[in-house]
Amino acid sequence: MLRALLASAALLPIALAGCASLPPARAHGVFVERQLDDHGRLRRYQVFVPATAAAGRRPPVILFLHGSGERGEDGRKPTLVGLGPVVRAQGDRFPAIVVFPQAPEGSEWSAHADFALAALEAARREFGGDPRRQYLTGLSMGGYGVWDVALRAPERFAALVPVCGGVRQPRAERDTLFVAAVADAPDPYAEIARRLQRVPIWIFHGARDDVVPPEDDRRLAAALHAAGARDARYTEFPDANHNSWDPAYADTPALWDWLFAQRR
Repeated sequence: MLRALLASAALLPIALAGCASLPPARAHGVFVERQLDDHGRLRRYQVFVPATAAAGRRPPVILFLHGSGERGEDGRKPTLVGLGPVVRAQGDRFPAIVVFPQAPEGSEWSAHADFALAALEAARREFGGDPRRQYLTGLSMGGYGVWDVALRAPERFAALVPVCGGVRQPRAERDTLFVAAVADAPDPYAEIARRLQRVPIWIFHGARDDVVPPEDDRRLAAALHAAGARDARYTEFPDANHNSWDPAYADTPALWDWLFAQRR
């Protein structure tokens, strides 16, 4: 059913009571809850809808993929870590629609790429997002998810921002965390670079990360440059451990200038 939405927009969001629509002009930025029917199961997700004064009538749209600690079914936890707090802190000044899907407990984003894309499309249509300015970002497990989702729909995104993610399994006990779309490639880094070399990418990682070590992202950044990627950037924070999302999202203003300048 999610594939049907991606192909024909036949699947529409089921709004909770009181959230069926918002007026065309919005005085304030607000978080709203939405649901999608995923093969007979309703799945919640959150959408930040910006104030019109900050974002205009055709705002850009960001799809945010959370990390392992925000998995579940409540629909709200994905807004509590990473991009959500930055959006809340800026409130009426944040200039984009932000979509926060949620992966169930014990699962990886590689199994929920269709759901994430369906939530993005439903929110973009409902709130009038600019189809030429759709961006994808995620942290940790969501950083891995950025690659799986982007490789599923490379023509959709104007830019990618993976944070403290990777390509291959980071440690023995997390044997399901890897980029499934290139798992069988002889060189998964080169394969990602080949398939996404035309999409602007800015990768962030902490040099002291002992949860998802930075070596994978370093190799991927090198592969992107070797492939002649159009705009591939890599920032490594020398003092950051796994939490490189706060310095990336909250303390790197150049990221937002760069991101919102990208168009397909």
